[in-house]
Amino acid sequence: MELILDSLGLAKSAELLSLSPPGWGGNLLRGLANSLQIAFGAFGFGLVIGLFGASGKLYGGVVVRDLLAIYTTVIRAVPELVLILILYYVGTDLINQASSALGYGRVEISGVVAGIWVLGIVQGAYATEVLRGAIQAIPHGQIEAARAFGMPPFMLMRRVTIPAMMSFATPGLANLWLIATKDTALLAIVGFSELTLETRQAASSTRAYFTFFLAAGALYMIVTLFSGAIFARIEKWARRGQPSLRGAGK
Repeated sequence: MELILDSLGLAKSAELLSLSPPGWGGNLLRGLANSLQIAFGAFGFGLVIGLFGASGKLYGGVVVRDLLAIYTTVIRAVPELVLILILYYVGTDLINQASSALGYGRVEISGVVAGIWVLGIVQGAYATEVLRGAIQAIPHGQIEAARAFGMPPFMLMRRVTIPAMMSFATPGLANLWLIATKDTALLAIVGFSELTLETRQAASSTRAYFTFFLAAGALYMIVTLFSGAIFARIEKWARRGQPSLRGAGK
């Protein structure tokens, strides 16, 4: 009897997770695609902010360093859910006010664009500190040698600083990417249909909370494992030519 009940339970779960109606599997995958789209955009946007933020903290003037210190301190001090609500609603309100002042109507902001903007600002503060530490770990002689050859700042960054810091920055950036994938779940609070919101809607409609949240957890785990493998390869590439820690310990 128990075997029959278990079989019926598995069959019911499979039906609920099927890709076609009445299953909700397609909704979960669509939510996952939205989550990854925002995570990719926010991670890339945060990297750009972090690269210029780290350079400004290390080589900028007093005013630039102070402004960046305020930015990174505030973003890292305030809970991310609060930041998302502030940046989303205040940002959209300021854009619409500016649009009205210029004589245009109300602007409809894409949920994807808003999500990338909000999470990118948050990611940028953490990326600034990760990249600042990675730049400081570069042997100073490499930077001095490039300057001695007359490299302008952007060429120095592209040809020397970024390649040299990658081996130091990759572990921290891998953590930031995983944080970005999970922070997309917080966008459900503003009604964006990412994986968590789709899961919640499916579970509420069917009352199969365990099934759907377990499926969502499995999807996040797959993303984490796949991302870990990708970043491991990136770190291996970034450390090419460097002595391995295993060899150094012998």
